[in-house]
Amino acid sequence: METQRILMRSLAVVVFASVIWTITVPVDAVEKVVPCCTAISRLTRAQFTDPIVGFRLQNESLPCVKAIVFKTVKRGEFCLDWRPRWVQEEVKLLAQRNKRLTSTPPPASSISKLTPVGGSSQSTDRS
Repeated sequence: METQRILMRSLAVVVFASVIWTITVPVDAVEKVVPCCTAISRLTRAQFTDPIVGFRLQNESLPCVKAIVFKTVKRGEFCLDWRPRWVQEEVKLLAQRNKRLTSTPPPASSISKLTPVGGSSQSTDRS
């Protein structure tokens, strides 16, 4: 009889905790679904006239196929075959441009003529 009471209390605690957990899960924790490419376009560079503003690599995971997804301002995203030379060159250019935009300059040196070096507090400039 005592064992049943303990089991019932434990079950009630588990149910209560799971209800609290489901209520308090933040909306951001829900996984966002990104549509994937199930087919690729074989456009040539001459046919692809929209300016490219971004890209992402999509790995193969059926039903998704391996592709480069170029993002454009006017017409959204395009799923392209990753093998043509022009696609690889565009990816390199975009990666280099992105690297330049996100890289930070090295910190400026804080050492000056008046900064004491080696614990000395006197200036070594004797003019």
